Amino acid sequence: MLSAIWLLWSGHTEPLILSFGLISVLFVMWIGHRMDKAADSPRAYRLGARPLTYLPWLAWEVVKANLDVARIILTPALPISPRLIRVRASQQTAIGQVTYANSITLTPGTISLDVRDNQILVYALTKEAAEGVESGEMDRKVTAMERN
Repeated sequence: MLSAIWLLWSGHTEPLILSFGLISVLFVMWIGHRMDKAADSPRAYRLGARPLTYLPWLAWEVVKANLDVARIILTPALPISPRLIRVRASQQTAIGQVTYANSITLTPGTISLDVRDNQILVYALTKEAAEGVESGEMDRKVTAMERN
């Protein structure tokens, strides 16, 4: 599906580029198949349409955080108070925790540094950014998205 979207958007139909793309897709599929065989448990990611409600919310959070970071950059007198915080990741699967950690990192002003033992170590540029992560709203939304 992603290859078809790329083909539609890029407009490249040269045989060499298409053959490299096909080889790349087959190679990635082969690696994924081998990883499934080596994994202790099979992949069972059934998100359905739930990401369609989460992604617009995340996009809005990214826009708001971008405006906050831009305001800090353009107004040097505004205080920053960088800090490291640990937040609980209530997701049941590794993919859910990675989604949560990546969502935090996508939001400007915060970066996920480490994920382990159902906790995420987060660097926050400001007190407000840290409080936003600590509020748990994003955690709850990602957890709701991953539930079967």
